[in-house]
Amino acid sequence: MTAATPALARHTAARAETHGPTLTRVVASEWTKLTSLRSSWWAAALTVAVSAALTYLSAQASSVDPGFDPLGSLTSGLLLAQVAPLVLGVLVGTGEHSTGTFRTTFVAVPRRWPVLAAQTVVTAAFALLTAVLAVGAAVLALVPSARARGIALDLASDGTPRVLGGMALLLVAMALLGLALGALLRRPVPALTVAVLVVLVLPVALVLAADLAGDPLTASAGVPSAQAAVNTAVTFLPAGAGSLLTTEGPVEGAPDLGAWGGGLVLAAWVAVPLALAALRLRTRDVV
Repeated sequence: MTAATPALARHTAARAETHGPTLTRVVASEWTKLTSLRSSWWAAALTVAVSAALTYLSAQASSVDPGFDPLGSLTSGLLLAQVAPLVLGVLVGTGEHSTGTFRTTFVAVPRRWPVLAAQTVVTAAFALLTAVLAVGAAVLALVPSARARGIALDLASDGTPRVLGGMALLLVAMALLGLALGALLRRPVPALTVAVLVVLVLPVALVLAADLAGDPLTASAGVPSAQAAVNTAVTFLPAGAGSLLTTEGPVEGAPDLGAWGGGLVLAAWVAVPLALAALRLRTRDVV
């Protein structure tokens, strides 16, 4: 019996290593969860449809202008197209807690952090596939207006590849931001409320507040200080940072972060709540 103990221990360790919850298996499990939900596919379809529809309508409305440039309407659907990935991320981040399946999941994966890492990977992958389709749909939506005016779409022109890539990255970032907030707050309603406030409501509220505070009858050289402060604050919000990925320059009065700077600010908005969610997952009881 004593001689058999080391062999049995080695066999048990080898079996645990082979059949245990490796990160690859956790990723595969989370991918199955994500793709088996109808809400994931509805979010993807809605993102593509909104991107195509709003881009088409914007291009059609602008096609009567003498200096019409079809590519000028390329990003017109982004404002609403980013909502569905944001909601999808929140649902993924809160799914384990809202349904109570975290009890089973964390028994199978007691270290916990691989679950969050796997959710991040699969959300980014699914959002990237959706973003590529949404960007492609936006490009196709420009074709009717361009043909009507006899204009050829040149997707290789200066700045256009960067805009296309920026559009895709913005949609992926919105999904990851929703995931980070969902994983941190663990409840769908608070997480979704915070996400919508930060991404959609707060930038508009700041701009309106600056307009109300300013005196339209007072002429001043340059950008008023209140407006410059608001533009700076909006630049460091997810929507403002994301817009730097698809525009040529900063808003007046705001710092010129460029596309790389905007991307870093957007990445920070994802990384900070995601890190806090991981810390909470490791140090607090899951309830």
